[in-house]
Amino acid sequence: MLDFKSLEADPKDRMPISSYGPNIRDAVRRQSEKARSDYRMRLNASIDVARFLLTSGFPFCGHDESEGSEYKGAFLELLKWYGDRSFDVGSVILDLDGDYFGILVDESKDVSHKEQMALILRYVNKSGMVIERFLGIVHVNDTSSQSLKKAIYSLLLDHSLCTSKIHGQSYDGASNMQGEINGLKSLILQDTSSAYSIYCFAHQLQLALVGLSKKNSDVDNFFYVLTNILNIIGASFKRRDSLRQHQEDKLEELLKFGEVHTGQGLNQERGLQRPGDTRWGSHFKTLDNFLILFFFNC
Repeated sequence: MLDFKSLEADPKDRMPISSYGPNIRDAVRRQSEKARSDYRMRLNASIDVARFLLTSGFPFCGHDESEGSEYKGAFLELLKWYGDRSFDVGSVILDLDGDYFGILVDESKDVSHKEQMALILRYVNKSGMVIERFLGIVHVNDTSSQSLKKAIYSLLLDHSLCTSKIHGQSYDGASNMQGEINGLKSLILQDTSSAYSIYCFAHQLQLALVGLSKKNSDVDNFFYVLTNILNIIGASFKRRDSLRQHQEDKLEELLKFGEVHTGQGLNQERGLQRPGDTRWGSHFKTLDNFLILFFFNC
């Protein structure tokens, strides 16, 4: 393999590649052509497998895609079979040795109502496994696209990660994230044209579940009544204090009869947070707290 670092030793002495003679010039051209050919072969194989799975309605991911798993899911298994059938394809698939990564970003307020931004990296290692790593949470003064972009670049720089290596980005559907002109995805695309944006599938699923639940009259009416109960209690300090006192009295009674145990993290005070359309888990948490407060502790 050619050592191109020697060509970068001194910019003043650098000469165009054409001046080094036909051997080096041809070697560089052949290497570039091979890299492009390998990329096309790798991409076409992935597209062929994806098209087959989509047409057949098969799932892509497996339950266990770890290196020691016997079955890693339809996409990886079929792509591996494709490579076994063709040596040329098998020599280039699942080879992403370029330190590229995608970013997953979300922002929300903490308990003190400060805006926080969480950043996660998603990449494929040398074994072809998809890896997600939590990079950190940082405080942001506001959630404008410019502020989020600055915070992302700063956090990546702190971990010696180059922004030009971003080859994917995924956010929720908020306008500061998905805006076509000044959204975060557009600002990053201006700097790195290969950082393609994908609307968060979890967020899409959440909106689909909420929309579907509202189509069922029984479910829709149930959450309507639940929301009214939460509003009635939450609008009054006296009602909230009465509910809190009821929890304390009931807990003392249960402890007295040995029905519950004390310990770190046990018997936490239950709140009545409202379910949010952007977090399906919030519906479960609301129902769980509601049952504990009004039924199990009666």
